[in-house]
Amino acid sequence: MSRNLYVGNLSFNVSEDELRELFEGVGAVSSVKVIHDPHSGRSKGFGFVEMVEDQGADQAIQKLNGHSFKGREIVVDHARPKKDRPERDSRGAGRRY
Repeated sequence: MSRNLYVGNLSFNVSEDELRELFEGVGAVSSVKVIHDPHSGRSKGFGFVEMVEDQGADQAIQKLNGHSFKGREIVVDHARPKKDRPERDSRGAGRRY
């Protein structure tokens, strides 16, 4: 199992500290990253949380997936490795074959 979790549907004003605090209520957290647009600096509405233990990651998914946080129902699931994600072209759109 993966300890790295994808967290989606985040409010655009959620900080990494707030996200860390939410997940630390479930288990020990080793890192938190909210993804921002490199041009505007605005949050993209998703991020990643790495839990210290596999059990903590599983509990976070069970307890926090669908949880209302800052007015939005967040999505929490195991993060997929980069190689499993579809390729993107220079505009950021998914490639079609």
